[in-house]
Amino acid sequence: MKIAGFIKTTLLDWDGMVACTVYLAGCNFRCPYCHNGRIVTDAESVEALNEDDVLRYIGENTDFIDGVVVSGGEPLMNGDIGVFLKKLKALGVKVKIDTNGGFPDAMNDLIGAGLIDMVAMDVKSSLNERYSSAAGVDVNIDDIKRSIRVIIDSGVEHEFRTTAVPVFVREDDIKDICRNIRGAKKYRIHQFRNRSTMDDSLSVLDPYPEPRLIEMAEIAKGYVRDVKIRGI
Repeated sequence: MKIAGFIKTTLLDWDGMVACTVYLAGCNFRCPYCHNGRIVTDAESVEALNEDDVLRYIGENTDFIDGVVVSGGEPLMNGDIGVFLKKLKALGVKVKIDTNGGFPDAMNDLIGAGLIDMVAMDVKSSLNERYSSAAGVDVNIDDIKRSIRVIIDSGVEHEFRTTAVPVFVREDDIKDICRNIRGAKKYRIHQFRNRSTMDDSLSVLDPYPEPRLIEMAEIAKGYVRDVKIRGI
């Protein structure tokens, strides 16, 4: 496990919480619109931050830090992630995981061990052949569906989220996504940003106008009660 980045204080990465965010290097996906391309494709060359220093800072500031967001990259691809989460929990903070849903067994084990308090899972597009295009690699859709069910059935606090990239996400994709996450507590639609994307060709792609995103949110509300748009 390699810590590639650390934000000491954020109010944006976990709604209602004062949090730190730890970014782990490496990912099994290659989403063209990813903004963390350096730690995804260049994980080996990224300089690692000292884990003890990160844990020491968190431990010394639990008077105002409510939780720690473990993001990436894809944190669950690390076989030793559970050891790190145990260290965080021992400090008395809550833990949120950002995941792409590609590791349902790891997700199930970590939730079952009481090491995760909140999960935010990205759902890239319709759960069919379009999904792999949005993820940039061939994706086992059964793994994505299993992760969705593990999260919802566990009862752990969670949200599902989709970045509305015009070439990958349309209204019919939102409908398909929400059918598959029926029973979820929260769904968030993120506005696409065309800057610093892994695929430079997306820099000329205009984000959806706000009314289009609102239409997507209205579709989603037919399946999930708590739906919001971020980034507009």
